[in-house]
Amino acid sequence: MIQVQDLTKSFDGFLALDHATMNVRKGSVYGIVGPNGAGKSTLMRHVTGVYRPDSGTILIDGQPVYENPEIKERIAYIPDELYYFAQASTETMKRYYQTLYPRFSAERFEKLREYFPSIDTKAPIRRLSKGMQKQAIFWLSLCCQPDLLILDEPVDGLDPVMRRQIWSLIMADASEREMTVLISSHNLRELEDVCDHVGIMHRGRFILEQSLSDLQEGFSKVQVAFRSPELPELPPEIKVLHHQKSGRVHSLIIRENPEAARKAFEAMSPLLLDLLPLTLEEIFIYELGGVDYEIKDILL
Repeated sequence: MIQVQDLTKSFDGFLALDHATMNVRKGSVYGIVGPNGAGKSTLMRHVTGVYRPDSGTILIDGQPVYENPEIKERIAYIPDELYYFAQASTETMKRYYQTLYPRFSAERFEKLREYFPSIDTKAPIRRLSKGMQKQAIFWLSLCCQPDLLILDEPVDGLDPVMRRQIWSLIMADASEREMTVLISSHNLRELEDVCDHVGIMHRGRFILEQSLSDLQEGFSKVQVAFRSPELPELPPEIKVLHHQKSGRVHSLIIRENPEAARKAFEAMSPLLLDLLPLTLEEIFIYELGGVDYEIKDILL
């Protein structure tokens, strides 16, 4: 659904996007991860048509998004910093959204009211707590029935129960209407629960773009011990991204699928061998560790 090709953008000499390329299939839930300053928010503002690229292309369903009202009315965007008219209430914003989104459903607005019982829809949104302001924008955005929902740090400020409830509503739309969801977040554990595809950004470009299942299959966490306390020479096909030793036990992160990793280490006759699943957070840290990103030890 989304095709970004060689996208470049500079601000006052700072290269925010450097030939970024991304492909998002219709109906997928795609998570963008990366350190601060990687270009995630800038990319999203291009996908929504807020920014004009210096070079490169952005297509949604084969059409350019910049200055294209027909495409933009199919997109709902929830940025990290929310904006409302100064005195607007949720009811006021509902009427405003109805003028922008032809598919806005007043019926759905009423149906979803029970999911947001703490919101006074007649009170100015600016007087609501940060968490309730986020609830209001989700409520309104889901009623737009978009084909593409773009979320930049979406659930910050929400309590755990409301976070789960909102993700449930989003995932239901993704499943039932094939709504495409593009998410940028630093909460990698949360992304792991909802995303089927992940792109890792670094210095304005994508260094990795893959389905989450394939990504997790490409790495292994190995705990192994041998008769000698030292780690023997490993086969050349085993690429070690991280090595830590505790007593006789060696903990390694390697770029290899678990089955191949097990066979390789079993051939070395270990006293102990255990393969553990990697989280998206660990993959992110060690993948960026290979491109000079400063990381901390996260293996315990």
